[in-house]
Amino acid sequence: MDQNELKKRTKQFALRILKLTAALPKSVEARVIQNQLARAGTSVGANYRASCRARSKAEFISK
Repeated sequence: MDQNELKKRTKQFALRILKLTAALPKSVEARVIQNQLARAGTSVGANYRASCRARSKAEFISK
C-alpha cells in the first residue's frame, strides 16, 4: 500500500465515522460517545498526514 492510498483510506474512514456519529440518537449520553468517536476516528488520518510531512526518519518516528 502506498502513501496516497493510505491517505485516501484514512479519509474514507473518517467520513464513514462522521456518518455513523450523525446517525446516533440525540441524547446526552449518545452525544458523549458521538464526540469521542468523531475525535478518535478523524485523528487517524490527521496523525498519518502529520507523519508524512516529517523531514527526517527520526521526526517520522516521533510523530
